Amino acid sequence: MSKVLVIGAGGVGTVVVHKLAQNTEVFTEIMLASRTKSKCDVVAEDVKKRYGVEIKTAKVDADNVPELVALFKEFQPKLVINVALPYQDLTIMDACLEAGCNYLDTANYEPLDEAKFEYSWQWAYQDKFKEAGLTAILGCGFDPGQTGVYTAYAAKHYFDEIHYLDIVDCNAGDHHHAFATNFNPEINIREITQKGRFYENGQWIETGSLEIHQPINYPEIGPKESYLLYHEELESLVKNFPTIKRARFWMTFGQEYLTHLRVIQNIGMARIDEIDYNGQKIVPIQFLKAVLPNPQDLGENYDGWTSIGCRIRGIKDGKERTYYVYNNCSHKAAYEETGMQGVSYTTGVPAMTGAYMFLTGKWSGAGVFNVEEFDPDPFMEKVAASGLPWHEIIDGDLEL
Repeated sequence: MSKVLVIGAGGVGTVVVHKLAQNTEVFTEIMLASRTKSKCDVVAEDVKKRYGVEIKTAKVDADNVPELVALFKEFQPKLVINVALPYQDLTIMDACLEAGCNYLDTANYEPLDEAKFEYSWQWAYQDKFKEAGLTAILGCGFDPGQTGVYTAYAAKHYFDEIHYLDIVDCNAGDHHHAFATNFNPEINIREITQKGRFYENGQWIETGSLEIHQPINYPEIGPKESYLLYHEELESLVKNFPTIKRARFWMTFGQEYLTHLRVIQNIGMARIDEIDYNGQKIVPIQFLKAVLPNPQDLGENYDGWTSIGCRIRGIKDGKERTYYVYNNCSHKAAYEETGMQGVSYTTGVPAMTGAYMFLTGKWSGAGVFNVEEFDPDPFMEKVAASGLPWHEIIDGDLEL
């Protein structure tokens, strides 16, 4: 009998609640909370129609620790799933500690005033969660999340040492808008416009934003121009797999998207600092978010597929081996099942799966953990059965 509380009623939160409702043998009571309760009510109504499962809803400000604590103490969830904004990770973790709840999120903390991926703020909670006898699971989406589990699975079954890791993320879908982001526009644009960074021979090497790129072939999709970005899972993976000599993250972007992005930057709409407008303080990127298409509304006409995976090279029994593990996800199938597009789906399914692992005792321990620190096998089995089947290519050409 496990209660679970989801914070955030966006596209990912919607998928998470759908998936929780498909597993009521474990998730016996489900609550969805957000700053706007009416958004939660819409999700709850849809889930009730599809599965006959009652979802409780609540209004909560995820920036307000006392408000969060009051809700947690009232509902008493065993696990809080945070799919709100990355800025709110620490307030939700603080509330979990005060209320005695376990914690899971899909993206690492970012300060509001700086676009920066870094786990240090959340890793600093290690002693607090350990002393409280509570578990905090960080980065349990797809990337970060499933990519970390993929790496752990490769290390367990295929390698004595992992030397080279490339995470490749392709969205080959078409949402038929001139410009739209697949998740929160503010977070998405901050992520893409920061400097690139990759790990090599014990140090981090910085590049210009989208400076390094090359075509990569994706299964069932073909070649897509792929750009080197910095992504948070690289930080934890090189820490937890110290034999890694080089780790990089690649993501595809179409030329039209990049043209719009360049214009947005050039005219100052990607700024994250406040400006004065007619006596009011506004943040340009937050205003931009308000006028762009809502990622939750993209699914209905979204064609094509995502393809995300890990390309790994290393040593097994003294011989070089390559290994590519990936998932391809249909935007259309994701929408038909949950009403959301594939990017939300590929983040929400692993979040539910991580919650399932914890609440069934497959993943356990007091403290703060990244997903690759747990046994990957039960996760891989459950995530495949839950809508994200994975595929392997052993000793193939990694291209990278």
